[in-house]
Amino acid sequence: MSEFFDRLGNSNKLSIIAGPCVYENRYTSRAIALELNEICKKHDVNFCFKMSFDKANRSSYDSYRGDGMLETMKVFRELEVDYGIECITDIHEKEQATKVNTSLLQIPAFLCRQTDLITTAARTNKPVAIKKGQFLSPLEMKNVVDKVRKVGNNKPIVIERGTTFGYNDLVVDMRSLEIMKNFDCPVIFDATHSVQKPGANGTSSNGQRQFALPLARAATSIGIAGIFMEVHPEPWTSPSDGANMILLDDFESILVKLLQIDGVVK
Repeated sequence: MSEFFDRLGNSNKLSIIAGPCVYENRYTSRAIALELNEICKKHDVNFCFKMSFDKANRSSYDSYRGDGMLETMKVFRELEVDYGIECITDIHEKEQATKVNTSLLQIPAFLCRQTDLITTAARTNKPVAIKKGQFLSPLEMKNVVDKVRKVGNNKPIVIERGTTFGYNDLVVDMRSLEIMKNFDCPVIFDATHSVQKPGANGTSSNGQRQFALPLARAATSIGIAGIFMEVHPEPWTSPSDGANMILLDDFESILVKLLQIDGVVK
């Protein structure tokens, strides 16, 4: 069972999924998770910690992908068992669905039409968060949600993360959030990947974190289940997605602004 999912809803108080892009080391991962958890507890916010054990879709062959499943799973186990912090991680292969020990599973945007991956994840009976592919319209995500439900899992979550627009850029159509709310499942807005500039540096992506808050505010004003943010104490040192990540020191002030909007809307 997932208490995070049970509290998640488009009409409920805004929830937060946040954490670093990828596992770097035990100290950094724990420090981020514990601080985010304390801030969310302070404001009575439903929180789930996000971190990848492997970034299998990096721009370059030489890009940092993570430190492997084993070390990352140790941290997830510690956070969930010792601190009661539910975690989510993305999987890229069917076999990983039953190997990872997080309370929730995530399907990356590039893999959102991989039926076997989605149905295998769904058969674990864990909540399955699926990022809308940059190449899909929001209406097409209805078929993806149905794949989860067809195998008896009634815990799909959809995440908007922008649509490919021109070269090395994304654009967010806020209509998609309203459209996907009609699928009768929680809708999350990914504020940091939506300001990513994929592959803009040639061998790595770039980003514009200054636009993450304006987009998150706009998404929150529609009335959705939650906001997804990648957060780091020193984004400029992060081996992945540093340019679009939120500074950990700014997280609480951003959260407060979003909660104010959410409170008015709901």
